[in-house]
Amino acid sequence: MRSLGPGRLHRILADAEAVTWALLLIGMALKYLTRTTDLGVTIAGPIHGFVFLAYCVATVVVAIDQRWSRGTAVLGLLSAVPPFVTIPFGRWVQRRGLVGERWRVLGGGAGTPIERGLAAVLRRPVRFALVAMLLVAAVFRVLLWIGPPGGA
Repeated sequence: MRSLGPGRLHRILADAEAVTWALLLIGMALKYLTRTTDLGVTIAGPIHGFVFLAYCVATVVVAIDQRWSRGTAVLGLLSAVPPFVTIPFGRWVQRRGLVGERWRVLGGGAGTPIERGLAAVLRRPVRFALVAMLLVAAVFRVLLWIGPPGGA
């Protein structure tokens, strides 16, 4: 099995974010255009929200590891807002060589305190996945508590 390096992690979550966008758009069409059911939004909405946040976390982690410029990192985060833009963004960073297959901070390239912290987390990938999921779940929970975008 191939390792889950920064390029692969970012690609997987970019694709998942686009797929959940499609599901949410289908659910919205059923709810608002055909007025047949809101089940699609009820199911796809939270799934998309969770994957959206996971993509954002992964984008920040990859941006730190691969030393993206702030502009590229912000562009990566903003690519999750319009439907399906994470896929062309992912291809763009791939073509420009901005995502590698290995974590730079694990190869002794961690210079800043943030990079050293990231390296410590990445040395234990199961713990990293659990911490990342808990972080996303906590943010997700707060957002659910605040309420849906645009009100109920």
